[in-house]
Amino acid sequence: MTELRNVEADLGRFRARVLVASVVVLLCFLLLASRLVYLQVMRHDDLLEQAESNRTAVVPVVPNRGLILDRNGVVLASNYSAYTLELTPAKIANLEQTIEDLSQVVDVSPRDRRRFKKLLEESKSFESLPLRTRLSDEEVARFAAQRYRFPGVDIKARLFRTYPFGELASHVIGYIGRINQAEKEKLDDSDEQANYRGTEYIGKLGVEQSFETQLHGITGVDSVETSAAGRAMRKLASSPAVPGNTVKLSIDIKLQHLVEELFGERRGALVALDPKTGEILAFVSKPTFNPNLFVEGIDRDSWQALNESPDKPLLNRALRGTYPPGSTYKPFMALAALETGLRTPEQSIADPGFFMLGNHRFRDDKEGGHGTVNMYSSIVQSCDTYYYLLANDMGVDAIHDQMRRFGFGELTGIDIFGEVRGLLPSTEWKRRAYKRADQQKWYAGETISLGIGQGYNHFTMLQLASATATLANNGVKMKPHLVRDVVDILTHASTATVHESVGEVIAKPANIAVIKNAMVGVNIEGTSASSFRGAPYTSAGKTGTAQVVQIKQNEKYDAAKLEERFRDHALFTAFAPAEDPKIALAMIVENAGFGAQNAAPIARRVFDFWLLHQYPSPEDIAAVQKAQVTTPLGKPRSMAELPWPPGSPAAAIAPEKAASAAAVTHR
Repeated sequence: MTELRNVEADLGRFRARVLVASVVVLLCFLLLASRLVYLQVMRHDDLLEQAESNRTAVVPVVPNRGLILDRNGVVLASNYSAYTLELTPAKIANLEQTIEDLSQVVDVSPRDRRRFKKLLEESKSFESLPLRTRLSDEEVARFAAQRYRFPGVDIKARLFRTYPFGELASHVIGYIGRINQAEKEKLDDSDEQANYRGTEYIGKLGVEQSFETQLHGITGVDSVETSAAGRAMRKLASSPAVPGNTVKLSIDIKLQHLVEELFGERRGALVALDPKTGEILAFVSKPTFNPNLFVEGIDRDSWQALNESPDKPLLNRALRGTYPPGSTYKPFMALAALETGLRTPEQSIADPGFFMLGNHRFRDDKEGGHGTVNMYSSIVQSCDTYYYLLANDMGVDAIHDQMRRFGFGELTGIDIFGEVRGLLPSTEWKRRAYKRADQQKWYAGETISLGIGQGYNHFTMLQLASATATLANNGVKMKPHLVRDVVDILTHASTATVHESVGEVIAKPANIAVIKNAMVGVNIEGTSASSFRGAPYTSAGKTGTAQVVQIKQNEKYDAAKLEERFRDHALFTAFAPAEDPKIALAMIVENAGFGAQNAAPIARRVFDFWLLHQYPSPEDIAAVQKAQVTTPLGKPRSMAELPWPPGSPAAAIAPEKAASAAAVTHR
């Protein structure tokens, strides 16, 4: 019997399936439509930006770093462009093998390898790191022919900083180096982050660091169209970089060179400045270092040699080295005595050659003493006993209050980073400095040695020079500064730095005149008379000798029995002309002994240069280096005969040509 199909039922099921399928299709179309609306309307701007970024790339344009010039326009720091061979470690499978293969194409020295290894340790793997710098055209051509063999390796053109005088004035100028992680984090947290895109270098020391903002410039931007492979096709827009401004220093590089040459191999520091303006004319720290070593990344051996040297060439002794001032402190102590009424100029003491405090004998430098001594002769003859007694009468806190007005134990506010405060002791300082009660107590015997610039007293040569300049300037204190002007690269407008006094030391003109007159006597009939004999100008000075190690009470100092680094320091402060000072200085020659013999002769040559435009002969320089002060002054050379470093590009730059030279370097 044949079974009949239910056509109506089949038709109902078919219609139901069609309806379900239609609903599914409709839902799919609705989903597609909603997605289309979301993408085309809701995310239109975002996706358009992404599409544009896929089509274009923004390339930072690193600005040309600003020049650093001396007061006469001589270029001290400039830039040059060169090709570098760079590796991106993240794109290289076998880094060691790649470097080995590259050495067959271009010369890669062991120093290059060491520097690259150091950079690799400090950088991220996706950064491009230079293996070789300053490639020749021939080396560039050789690599270009075999570039296909070296994925992750490329040739780039970079700007490099150069310091044409090498070690000369390196502590003042400073150097630039690669941005480390701490500096990167600091930039990320500041408003300067965008300005350092594409930049790998930053100022690390001296003016390069302190005036980084002015020297760096403003980073530009190039917008380029790229292919799917990421290759640049054409430039769409450009915002040019603005070069850094020119920083003009107050130092005279020829005077700086003279002082460094006079120091020779000896360690020490000298700061010379104009008392009326605070402009620093020479800022010397010996030994120095070559800042060019740091530009491309210093290699391990060179860094170790600098960092572990017992002479500490990286220490800026003028800014960060603190020393007891020795007898150069006595004129300030004498002025304090006049100001507090503890002494008059005529008041005399009998000097037996020592001062007794209880059972302790404080010896004078002269066996048997200086006899009857007043204020004038105490400075001219540098009588210790006079100042032992004065310090005892004045007390540590009164000394502190008087000396602080001259800037001892205070920051001068110089315009480079890293200045230290030094130490001007007081009873309050000692309570804060020590933990045990017996250490916090101030003992009367500790006050005595303060009078002759010993004991806890420790100051920088910058502080001592600033105080000397204030005295020379009749009590008006000027802010010491190294940068004279900043010249805008676009407008050429020059902005001068501080030329105003930072306050006036409260001291009676008559009292200052007494001290200045005694300091003139030092260079005419006193401890430094031999160094200034025959000078056609009147100068004022004060010699000093500072102990490095304590000598036992009953022992006599004998330099020959001590290691060189344990011998006394030689100090000298001076200004000239005495009646209208144009230059003041403070200096120290470490472990050289008497200031009269080993420091004052250098000051004489500095004054001759600055006031008379005379440069000593090579024989005279050699005599000063050997501290043979009895050697007569050699015939001075003209300014055109100055001994610049061989091959130095700045040697031929006359002041009148400086502007054009600077413009050429900027281009």
